[in-house]
Amino acid sequence: MILGYDSFRPSTFVDAFRFMYDNQGLMWNKTAEHLVISGEAMGIALLIAIPLGIWLGHLHRGSFLAINLANIGRALPSLAVIAIGLGVFGIGTTNVAFALVILAFPLMLTNAYVGVDGVDPDAIEAARGMGMRPHQIVLKIELPLALPLIFAGIKTAAVYVVATATLGGVVGGGGLGDIIVNQASYFLKGVIAASIAVAALAFAASFAFGLLQWAVTPRGLRRRVEMIELDVSTGVAEAVTT
Repeated sequence: MILGYDSFRPSTFVDAFRFMYDNQGLMWNKTAEHLVISGEAMGIALLIAIPLGIWLGHLHRGSFLAINLANIGRALPSLAVIAIGLGVFGIGTTNVAFALVILAFPLMLTNAYVGVDGVDPDAIEAARGMGMRPHQIVLKIELPLALPLIFAGIKTAAVYVVATATLGGVVGGGGLGDIIVNQASYFLKGVIAASIAVAALAFAASFAFGLLQWAVTPRGLRRRVEMIELDVSTGVAEAVTT
């Protein structure tokens, strides 16, 4: 009976926007939950991946680790990670956040490594000639020059995390996924309304971090950053192996 009543119609998208208006409290609450889950996962991944990537890039070692973690992260289905995590974390947001950290970590690690490892050796040698210590070289030379690529990795990870956080609805993790997986209660108009909200959040995350990336990138480096970012996002990672 529900399937027959809730079949797709040309007016369904109009109904979806009407659902947003009629259920503003629900949409805002679920959007806030979605952002909290995504923010927690991004924060944990940032605290682990960025320092590790910078350290490995400074040592010019660990390309095998960076590349293979990135490849594993792309190949490992987040839903499978959530299913495995049920035995450890149970039902709730912790399980979802863990899966999202696994998703975001390789992207941030790879870009942080590539950014620091690709800093001009002449600049590093000049800094050493001026008497800079290793930690000063990292903080004053390598990190500022690597920031554009680091932000590129954060931007890509943020989009993936926001979009994938909808899987939280499968295991009671909250967020907009609760609406998307519960068509019996919210009908197709509610599913589409929540999906539109997730897409809007993903676009907003991409725009915000893209703007930050542009702001920290010197004009002369923007084309180079775009080319290296393309290599990393497609899995080629030529800058890591050369």
